[in-house]
Amino acid sequence: MTTDLSIVHLFLGASPIVQLVMLALLVVSLLSWFVIFHRGKVLRWARRDADAFEQRFWSGTELGALFKEISRDDYQASGMERIFEAGFREFARLRRKEGGTGQATIEGAQRAMRVALMRENDALEHHLSFLATVGSTSPYVGLFGTVWGIMNSFRALGNVQQATIAMVAPGIAEALVATAMGLFAAIPAVIAYNRFANDAERLGNRYENFLEEFAAVLQRQAGT
Repeated sequence: MTTDLSIVHLFLGASPIVQLVMLALLVVSLLSWFVIFHRGKVLRWARRDADAFEQRFWSGTELGALFKEISRDDYQASGMERIFEAGFREFARLRRKEGGTGQATIEGAQRAMRVALMRENDALEHHLSFLATVGSTSPYVGLFGTVWGIMNSFRALGNVQQATIAMVAPGIAEALVATAMGLFAAIPAVIAYNRFANDAERLGNRYENFLEEFAAVLQRQAGT
């Protein structure tokens, strides 16, 4: 007599607690893959937009014309463009303000850009904490399911006169599936988190460098 050890049969034969653990890990795994694909696309677009904007900014385009283009209602500004828009808007406002000094104008523009920078960094890191949580907790959730399943298997052995490998193997296999699913959920999440966290940090550094460079440009325009 052969024992069916397929994944579906092992899931259906597991105890309710182990089944709940497996379902939870399956849902978390699917959610993490959705986040992985979405974050990858967002960061890829952010790099592309930053490259395009830096090329336009340093090509000699007049800043006022660039600001008017980016600040249009029908224009979808992103990343570095929002930092530029916030800084130039505040710079222009303070220069028009009666009694504003050159240094005060630059400092105000820098503050506005720093606020925009913080928002963009938050947007880049959005959902990364979810991947970190999945990567760090999924193996332990799977291990809990495994321990629970093995405990049930050994409890069942106490009710029989003679134990054999054939009797205990299905229960242990059911339990080990939970550990495998925990690792299946955790490994991609950890890899993606490390990759995306590094990409977000590098983009954040680019934004910060642009902020300082743009502040220097504004300082020259203000004559300070």
